[in-house]
Amino acid sequence: MSKNNPITSKTYLLQRFCGKGGWTYALIPEIAQNAKNPFGWVVVKGRIDDYELNQVKLMPKGDGQLFLPVKASIRKKIKKQAGDTVFIELFLDDSRVQIPQELLDCFSEEPKHLLKTFRSFTQGQQKAYIDWIYAAKKEETKALRIAKVMERVTLGLARLED
Repeated sequence: MSKNNPITSKTYLLQRFCGKGGWTYALIPEIAQNAKNPFGWVVVKGRIDDYELNQVKLMPKGDGQLFLPVKASIRKKIKKQAGDTVFIELFLDDSRVQIPQELLDCFSEEPKHLLKTFRSFTQGQQKAYIDWIYAAKKEETKALRIAKVMERVTLGLARLED
């Protein structure tokens, strides 16, 4: 399969897992789990309606099928909820995590080993930090989160929940 050809390109129904904190998702049954990745994840890029996706993991549902989790921030931007249909186009994504220039600029103000430490974290750990920073709605919250990341990297803490 070519990286230029989508692995799926069609309309899906948004669903929701039952219970408090249940995820909203689109079941993507035609994509098989990747035995080389933890839990069978498949990392993809593409779009859901007009929202661009990068380095998103299709997650295992438990029955051998994968689903695309659709976060509240994405649902808000595409104005969709469980029960609505969405157009999803996905491609395999084997690119490395891109560290935003703004964050690289902050690392440049710190001791050189700090960026090296951050890059030693797994792709998923780096992405979790970057996503957390840029999920902030206000610039001051984003600045506080960047400072918190610098502090945590200094301590060698690779995960947000450490």
